[in-house]
Amino acid sequence: MKQLKVLLVGVGTVGEAIARLSADAPWLDRMVLADYDLERARLIQARLGGGPADAPATTRFPAAFVDAGKPDLVTRLAREHGVDIVVNAADPRFVPTIFDGAFAAGADYLDMAVSLSEPHPTDPFSRPGVKLGDYQFPRHDAWKAAGRLAILGLGMDPGLTDIFAAYARKHLFDEIDELHVRDGGDLHIEGCAFAPVFSIWTTIEECLNPPLLWDAARGGHHTTEPFSAPEAFLFPEGIGRVECVNVEHEEVVLMPRGIPGLRKATFKYALGSDFINVLRVLHAVGLDSTKPVTVKGMQIAPRDLVAAVVPDPAKVGERMKGRAIVGTWAIGRKDGAPREVYLYQKTVGEESWAEHGLQAVGYQTGFNPVIGLEVLARGEWGGAGVLIPEDLDPDPYLAAMDRRGIHWAVEERTPGADIPT
Repeated sequence: MKQLKVLLVGVGTVGEAIARLSADAPWLDRMVLADYDLERARLIQARLGGGPADAPATTRFPAAFVDAGKPDLVTRLAREHGVDIVVNAADPRFVPTIFDGAFAAGADYLDMAVSLSEPHPTDPFSRPGVKLGDYQFPRHDAWKAAGRLAILGLGMDPGLTDIFAAYARKHLFDEIDELHVRDGGDLHIEGCAFAPVFSIWTTIEECLNPPLLWDAARGGHHTTEPFSAPEAFLFPEGIGRVECVNVEHEEVVLMPRGIPGLRKATFKYALGSDFINVLRVLHAVGLDSTKPVTVKGMQIAPRDLVAAVVPDPAKVGERMKGRAIVGTWAIGRKDGAPREVYLYQKTVGEESWAEHGLQAVGYQTGFNPVIGLEVLARGEWGGAGVLIPEDLDPDPYLAAMDRRGIHWAVEERTPGADIPT
């Protein structure tokens, strides 16, 4: 098994989860904890201790400052530590600079969210503009020629949802017609009227952008209005039906790219009416804007103000209760007969906190790049170029989840009982 030197850019909620879940990994030689907030990096370093070989945390988990918006600083840090791979756990707005910085350093790259979209300038609720990942995919040939590997979108969703799609294609179906990601459950944060479970910046970005849909009969990708097409999806584990709405997400780009012949793909999230209303108000009064405004002589982006006043997702883990379920609903045929399955992962808030000291969504997202690093270290994944989870073998990935005791399941559904809207 290869020993990996990793540069982890961003040690917020998810970055901390990645570091802590990697702490006793036999494949880890070193993980550089890099963040704009050096004190935050040092705090995570202190929480990690010495690791299995009793190496001092300062040696195995060095803390470093990085400005993720400057690719040359990412490159310099990666070269300084001789890293094999750069793991991007920063906000998606920094994807291009971290991605480019890793390439210039001659390192491999892994992220959990791809480069951001831009709405169509004149017809945003019908036609896509710049799509998610449009910055990265055209650079495939350059990465391949350099012999470097970039894996895009390997978090929970995108990520495990796409691994599920690849598993369904390989083992469960002869033909897949439709793939629909559905996220929901009964996870909540006690004592908070409004609290995002992950970065409010990212929450606003994906929830208020025009959602992307894939319909081959309509020529491919098209968009709709935020929170459109409410659907009462039946979640497993006794949760029952929960209303989900359209939200912009990477799977609607990745799945048609990686699953040939796919007719439809959607992503819907159970946000809840109160949460949706807050987001709509933020948008109505301009508090979702990223353009700085002058306040008493100071320049501040309204969205940064919102981020400063809502509860910090990294600090609410103990108050997260209930279950978060993320899964892929696959529709197609097997042996000539219709088949539908829902492949899903369940994380329980109380359990992730008790077992790992991590809030549920941070854990649920963070374990996926850790599994990806393990599979790479074992040599079970490899290659060169800009790849997505659907391009890779799902079997070693899910086997690694099983070794760690991470829940995942496949539920058969009655074909045609619920028609996606």
